[in-house]
Amino acid sequence: MKVAIVGAGIAGLSCAVRLQQDRCTVTLFDKGRGAGGRMATRRIDTLAGEVAFDHGAQYLTMRAPAFVAEMRAWESAGVVAPWPAAGPDAWVGTPGMNAIVKHLAARTDVRWNYRVTDVRKTAAGWSVDPDATGALFDAVVIATPAEQAAPLLAPHDPAMASEALGCRSAPCWTAMFGFDTPLAIPDDVLRDAGIIGWAARNSAKPGRRAPESWVVQATPDWSRQHLEESVETVIDQLQAALAAHSNAALPTPIVRTGHRWRYARTAGLDLGSLWNASEQIGAAGDWLLAPRIESAWLSGRHLAEQIMGRA
Repeated sequence: MKVAIVGAGIAGLSCAVRLQQDRCTVTLFDKGRGAGGRMATRRIDTLAGEVAFDHGAQYLTMRAPAFVAEMRAWESAGVVAPWPAAGPDAWVGTPGMNAIVKHLAARTDVRWNYRVTDVRKTAAGWSVDPDATGALFDAVVIATPAEQAAPLLAPHDPAMASEALGCRSAPCWTAMFGFDTPLAIPDDVLRDAGIIGWAARNSAKPGRRAPESWVVQATPDWSRQHLEESVETVIDQLQAALAAHSNAALPTPIVRTGHRWRYARTAGLDLGSLWNASEQIGAAGDWLLAPRIESAWLSGRHLAEQIMGRA
């Protein structure tokens, strides 16, 4: 069986790995330049050295037995490590959050820099547009955020598209700051502090190095209200919010940058995954379960089981 998967995040990669275990041939298409997505790690060279930021998902937890087993395998491979500062059950990718996605992508066939605009079904099979190879597939999986999945699903399964349209993701403005000296902020993590929903000393995570780096994420409400503001305006406001928690004036940052996540956090539909066996099209992602990395992995695996008739 040949399967095309649109989206090479945790859900798409989890689905691909499970399908490959049943000897399916899987090709993933992703608009990104490389592994990461909402688990991205940004690295910036400075005179003080490379500064790294996990500017998307900050950590992950494990609850379901299958995911616990997977996490233990990742731990043995040096891909994850516990991070007590975020909580007793918090883990991070090492040396960056994108290490997990890279680890899975290395086991699959991913076509990066492919922004899929359409999937089409003919009597001969499914095609992905644009795909210059003209390859045909027996089945297609949409493993993207709900807002991006809906238009791809709509021509083939309106009910699936309706589920996606009904699941809206909250946005998140994120600012990243690098410093050549540690900040006078006692804690490595700040939560629910004014307009800050989350802030973390990224350089304190396991496997990270100096220089001092901070990721500051605004609350969903603030991000929504300021979604179309300029990145410089947003960075200024989040820097001021961070400075309010320092016991001394902030030094001048050696790095100041920002990122607007339009689709950051979903409420989750608790459906697991979606699969239309007659059309051979399905959907997976955290939006079909719950807003956790573990949920994205479980959703992809659940869809693979459905495709193979094991669920």
